[in-house]
Amino acid sequence: MTYEALDQSTFVAAAYVVGVGGTLAMIAWSWFSMRRAEDRRDRVKRG
Repeated sequence: MTYEALDQSTFVAAAYVVGVGGTLAMIAWSWFSMRRAEDRRDRVKRG
């Protein structure tokens, strides 16, 4: 009987892409949220 082994490096690379992509997306989302909150704070301070 022969078994075809799956190439694990493809799955590892995909996991890294998903992990790094998700991390970068979360950083961008947090940064934009922070900027928006700072702008709201500045508008309130100015009156």
